[in-house]
Amino acid sequence: MKIGVGTTNPAKTSAVKRLCDIHFQNAIISEYKAHSLVSEQPLSDEETLLGAKNRAAHVLELSVAQLAFGLEGGVKEVNGQMYICNWGALALRDGTFFVAGGAQIPLPEEVAKSIREGLELGPVMDAYTNRSGIRHSEGAVGVFTNGLLKRQEMFEHILIMLIGQYKRSQSTI
Repeated sequence: MKIGVGTTNPAKTSAVKRLCDIHFQNAIISEYKAHSLVSEQPLSDEETLLGAKNRAAHVLELSVAQLAFGLEGGVKEVNGQMYICNWGALALRDGTFFVAGGAQIPLPEEVAKSIREGLELGPVMDAYTNRSGIRHSEGAVGVFTNGLLKRQEMFEHILIMLIGQYKRSQSTI
């Protein structure tokens, strides 16, 4: 089965590869620089979900993949508190989409303030941790859970829900 993922971010692509190797026999997985068509820093569940769906749809345009995954991270405000939010989409050639959301955790006000000022979470986290490439490794979720949940694992959870919905749709039960 040919499977495409709409990113080259290692935290996301590793999650797709790991889960697809488990759940699909003979999976051929390809990475694509797919466009989200949303802002660089999505600021709501709606915008983050749209970014995931757009990435999955773009993979289908760029490839011959039978299944296309789009994964998007963003932030949202709830009662004045900023949280990370994460969404995934699985697109099929017939126009079907499956969607699922992931972990949410509050961001410290210092981080939220920078995002409200127009900065992206990835570079803000690099500055906050005095490290480089946080978004490609443990992510903000890894930093703020003291490494107990990393970004790849968070996206794996979303992928399990996407793959489960797809497999259920394919069953005759």
